[in-house]
Amino acid sequence: MDLLRVIIALAFVLPLLWAADRILQRMGFSGWWAILSLVVPLNIIGLVVLAVIEWPIDRRSRADS
Repeated sequence: MDLLRVIIALAFVLPLLWAADRILQRMGFSGWWAILSLVVPLNIIGLVVLAVIEWPIDRRSRADS
């Protein structure tokens, strides 16, 4: 029964981590930031950091102009 719960949890968590990884890469960040979403206090800190700092993709587009 516990193995079934683990399999079901992974079936939900892995696609969410994959999607977060793709979004973060498009923003110009490492996909490893997606791991922060698994731990609530780190998730909140990560969201604040992403909201405050300048995104790498913005720096690249400004340098190209």
